[in-house]
Amino acid sequence: MRGAIYDVIIDLRPNSPTYCEWLSAVLTEENRKIMYIPEGFAHGFQTLDAEAAVFYQISEFYDPYYSKGLRWDDPRIAVEWPYEQNRIISQRDQILPFFNMGKGD
Repeated sequence: MRGAIYDVIIDLRPNSPTYCEWLSAVLTEENRKIMYIPEGFAHGFQTLDAEAAVFYQISEFYDPYYSKGLRWDDPRIAVEWPYEQNRIISQRDQILPFFNMGKGD
């Protein structure tokens, strides 16, 4: 890894006591921290500097058919992203759906 990112995971396991809660950490080249994302969690990150490079591994072979996502700005999950100005959101991420929490809504 190079640079720094704000890394976020969201618990999407319906029977979990932390369902739809999120956790974040700043991962930097200097602090050498890593984030393990268990099965059943969503993952996203925001780069914190222009030179950030991220390396990650997944437990299965990547298949775009199964690639899903949810909106980075979903108000019901309300992730507190660090920088509001000069955000560059990919076209794919801009059109992702809001998450249906299955709580009668």
